[in-house]
Amino acid sequence: MKEKIRLLIQLQLCDNRIRENRKREGQGPLRIQKLRDELNAFQSRLQKDRETLDDLKKERRRVELEIQDLENKIEKSTIKLSNIKSNKEYGAALKEIEDSKKAKFLVEDKVIKSMEEIEEMERQASEYKKQEPEFLAKSERDKTAIEKELQGLNKELESLNKEREDIMAAIDQDILKRYLFLKERKGGQAIGSVIAGVCQTCHMGIPPQKFNELIRCDSLMTCPHCSRIVYWGEDKRFS
Repeated sequence: MKEKIRLLIQLQLCDNRIRENRKREGQGPLRIQKLRDELNAFQSRLQKDRETLDDLKKERRRVELEIQDLENKIEKSTIKLSNIKSNKEYGAALKEIEDSKKAKFLVEDKVIKSMEEIEEMERQASEYKKQEPEFLAKSERDKTAIEKELQGLNKELESLNKEREDIMAAIDQDILKRYLFLKERKGGQAIGSVIAGVCQTCHMGIPPQKFNELIRCDSLMTCPHCSRIVYWGEDKRFS
């Protein structure tokens, strides 16, 4: 009976490794997609920075033209002063010049602010651009590593499936059917150890009489709580 249990333990370990490998294999495409998403987000950030910088420069040029228009207006209004003879018209012309100068002063503040924004955006864009080569290289390295890992998992799965077939061929068919039945209904875990009188799968205590029978290992036993096949985990022959 101990040899039969040992084979079941080997089969369970093999099935656990297959399940874990398939899980990791299934995560591979998601991990690669995450890399693509991160790369797209990085490149979108670069594009957005370029567009923002272009918009700021366009706005600065527009404001500079506005200043030029106000300066032309001030110059024309100043020239007109020499031809004005009425005090009323002269006062109106002076007010027009003063208003234009105030408007020019406000617009000049906009230019200064725009230049500061452009300088800061250029600094940020330059810093982000410097990161691009390493980011692209890292993304490619990570993608290659994942693909290599997936290839390794595929080969390992082929080996594990072959090992599984060999183990199943050596197990008594009635016991194998029982194992497969439990594996399907117990979340993949059909057999577990009992240590210090406690089932290590469901963490419930085994009655003393049952535990003594378990130690003798005269027959295949199941946990009275979780119904899984159990064995004495402290038996060195099962380690």
